[in-house]
Amino acid sequence: MLEMYKKVVLENYANFNGRARRREYWMFILGNFIISIILQIIDNVAGLTFGAGETGIIGLIYSLAVMIPGTAVAIRRMHDIGKSGWYILIPIYNIILLATEGEKGPNQYGSDPKNQFEEMDEIGKE
Repeated sequence: MLEMYKKVVLENYANFNGRARRREYWMFILGNFIISIILQIIDNVAGLTFGAGETGIIGLIYSLAVMIPGTAVAIRRMHDIGKSGWYILIPIYNIILLATEGEKGPNQYGSDPKNQFEEMDEIGKE
């Protein structure tokens, strides 16, 4: 899980092109969930909360830091099922799409992330 989270956050921080498998997306979401809970506990214990909702300062900074990679991985996930990244703006339909298996083979957004040998299969076909 840590490797997948690192891949999304550090290596693809603002990469809105290409495709992301279901596993990449959901591991990113799980990692964010776990980190957010830990940061909320730290904020509460350290007294770093403010406002009526008891928002934690460290958690807020983290949320702002992962907003771009979270959007990027969601857009790449939409690309994997052959949809435009704008589909992330449709909440209910979006949940269904995020859980849908990606298209087999390459599509207009890039090669199939599940088939790492796809490029080798294309050699000599031209």
